[in-house]
Amino acid sequence: MAAAGIDQSVIGGTPAVLRDYALLADGHRGALIGPGGDVAWLCAPGWSDPAVFSALLGGAGRYLVAPAADRFVWGGHYEPGSLVWRSRWVTGDGIVESREALAFPGEAGRLVLLRQVRALDRPARVRVVLDPRADFGREPVRDVTRDGERWLARTGGLHLRLHGGGRLRRDRRGFLAGELKVPAGGRHDLMLEIAAGPLDQPGESPGELWRTTGHHWASVVPSLAGPAARDATLAYAVLRGMTRPGGGMVAAATTALPERAMAGRNYDYRYAWIRDQSFAGQAAALVGRYDLLDDAVAFLTARVLADGDGLAPAYTVGGDPVPRERLLDGLPGYPGAGVRTGNWVRGQFQLDAFGEVLMVLAAAQRHDRLDSDGRQAMRVAAEVVERRWSQPDSGIWELPPRQWTHSKLTCVAGLRAVARTATAGPAGRWSALADRILADAAAHGLAADGRWRRAYDDDRVDAALLLPGIRGALPPQDPRTERTHRAVVADLARDGYLYRFRPDRRPLGDAEGAFLLCGFAAALSAWQAGDVVGANRWFERNRAACGPPGLYTEEYDVRQRQLRGNVPQGFVHALMLETAATLGQVDPCR
Repeated sequence: MAAAGIDQSVIGGTPAVLRDYALLADGHRGALIGPGGDVAWLCAPGWSDPAVFSALLGGAGRYLVAPAADRFVWGGHYEPGSLVWRSRWVTGDGIVESREALAFPGEAGRLVLLRQVRALDRPARVRVVLDPRADFGREPVRDVTRDGERWLARTGGLHLRLHGGGRLRRDRRGFLAGELKVPAGGRHDLMLEIAAGPLDQPGESPGELWRTTGHHWASVVPSLAGPAARDATLAYAVLRGMTRPGGGMVAAATTALPERAMAGRNYDYRYAWIRDQSFAGQAAALVGRYDLLDDAVAFLTARVLADGDGLAPAYTVGGDPVPRERLLDGLPGYPGAGVRTGNWVRGQFQLDAFGEVLMVLAAAQRHDRLDSDGRQAMRVAAEVVERRWSQPDSGIWELPPRQWTHSKLTCVAGLRAVARTATAGPAGRWSALADRILADAAAHGLAADGRWRRAYDDDRVDAALLLPGIRGALPPQDPRTERTHRAVVADLARDGYLYRFRPDRRPLGDAEGAFLLCGFAAALSAWQAGDVVGANRWFERNRAACGPPGLYTEEYDVRQRQLRGNVPQGFVHALMLETAATLGQVDPCR
């Protein structure tokens, strides 16, 4: 059934496979650009606000810049050390490029989407269609006026201004459309502003914003060297673009993209998970750039001091509660799933999140980047662990509460990390608490063969149990770590990829895709065990699980070689970066 207020004639057509989308981001929001030149996804003004371009989920509205030719072949690449994307189309008449970016650094209440059309070798004809529709396509464009080369309009509560659209005309359906003719070697700038309030000020010129954007990306993304430098640098840029300055990093830019078709596992990841901040902060510290570490510490410190043992698993990037999950009627959704917004995780207790907080605060302390509030947050988090470590929790995979072994061991790793940075009194207390939790896990969480098991009442293996060993819950030579590594790989590895666990009797790959986070964890675990060749095999296999733009989702369909779930997945990029630095695939900045 069509949604009320959505014009079916402008609903997005068949979406591309996820591997073909490129991300633009400025810290406050993100856009996905498809191979056909369409902005398939953009929430405004912020990450978790309703989408103004939602063709990815079948919503109305679009912003197309593409060759006017009937036939063309797509390609593209990121400019080094940035999220500036260049779409590239080879037509029968020549080569056309569109340089794409969200002006960086971004503003909280106003975004600027820059698109610069370039005709490389011959004159080019480019088709442009602009039809922003707020609230996931429900709100048509209105109040359209023209002022020379500029168009002004509104949609829902948003104000719009387009520069460089003098050759566009009103279409019968109310949006702007037209054709640009660009001479050989020439270029044409389109600059779309979307704001929560009136756009009364004249604003910067496209040339000025392009210069500022390029300069700022160069200043915040490290220049890494080594065999995996290009991919690791892009991973850092993705983390930077998905992190609000001084705030949280969203888990992904999108909502409701299915992990498995028709399986009901399609969630809203446009929020900041506690665990993800820890992964990103620790990876940034490892490569010697501390802005992302500082942002993670600031976000986690504020949340721990405000909420204590009521710490939620996730928040908005501004620190507010995540909205309750609800189905969004009227949108077809990405094929294979309906549309959901909000997330049910808001009511969970995840014990391992406190261990992750302790680890990233300890990393900041080691680099002399922890202030008095951060040290207080460290004490509060440790006290929560002391009070609640014996309680069931939902764990890293956000399942029904149980005595998850990974959660206990992650707290052990966090307590050991902060004990190494503390004065004698707290250090002794935290070390003793770590020993007590470890003893309980050893008494209840060990299988008969001496490996860690998923939960105190579940003898299966779980790839998450590689992480506590990597993080220092036990010495690298501890036989329990070694046996767990062997058991996880023996039971959950296929074709160089690693699955989380066996949810049922189906073969691996039937119930869900391989987890790229787990694949990179396997590389780190092999490295820790002294298996250099194995570690690099895991790393190379899993870093190849992306499309032309080089972005990762949470899951990878090994059989079909397709990305699954929301895109891009921040904590996968974080662990990819950490693995590259640990294996010497990139040289950290110093």
